[in-house]
Amino acid sequence: MTVNLEVAEGVGTLRLDRPPMNALDVATQDRLKELAEEAGRRDDVRAVVIYGGEKVFAAGADIKEMQAMDHTAMVLRARALQDSFTAVARIPKPVVAAVTGYALGGGCELALCADFRIAGENAKLGQPEILLGLIPGAGGTQRLARLVGPSKAKDLIFTGRMVKADEARELGLVDRVVAPEQVYAEAHAWAAKLAQGPAIALRAAKESIDTGLETDIETGLAVERNWFAGLFATEDRERGMRSFVEEGPGKAKFL
Repeated sequence: MTVNLEVAEGVGTLRLDRPPMNALDVATQDRLKELAEEAGRRDDVRAVVIYGGEKVFAAGADIKEMQAMDHTAMVLRARALQDSFTAVARIPKPVVAAVTGYALGGGCELALCADFRIAGENAKLGQPEILLGLIPGAGGTQRLARLVGPSKAKDLIFTGRMVKADEARELGLVDRVVAPEQVYAEAHAWAAKLAQGPAIALRAAKESIDTGLETDIETGLAVERNWFAGLFATEDRERGMRSFVEEGPGKAKFL
């Protein structure tokens, strides 16, 4: 399989496995969607890591496969391409991308679907589609602009240039830079910590933030308000408040 889902300690790792560069061909896209939806459903998965291995995250789409596609073929495929990445973005649990080596084109767009990005010092990210006479087609024009702002997104997309890990952090494209050999361990630790948290409240927080970014503030506030009130019906809320009153802050256990 070109993508695998491995589960340990409440953390599901979506592992890309299409050597040598994890090119995201149609089969990989479809498998990614399938496993992202599975991770979202499974009770034993409480947080997710997206990982391409020690050497490369994903170098982009399979250009040879795309070259053989004409306009009609891509009209039929473009929605499925976006849907596979959107399935990752909509996993209702914390998601962290563990980025080593190249994360270009579709690889960068996949990292953008995560809630948090940890990159190795050897990472190089970018949206080079313009160099092929194209634009990003798996969400890059939308998610990148929302993450780093329109001017920085246009610089990266208009020029197609790659940025190294330190510049990516300065731009806000990645959140933390560590030694390459520590990338997965750091990402798994981040996910494992959140896997111990209140699952429904984390889902509520993610949905409220993401919805607010995609709509007006009044709609965002309504989503937040409804989730906030709804959480008062959960056992986690009862457990968290009881622990706070009896033991002090930060000691509640939600598993």
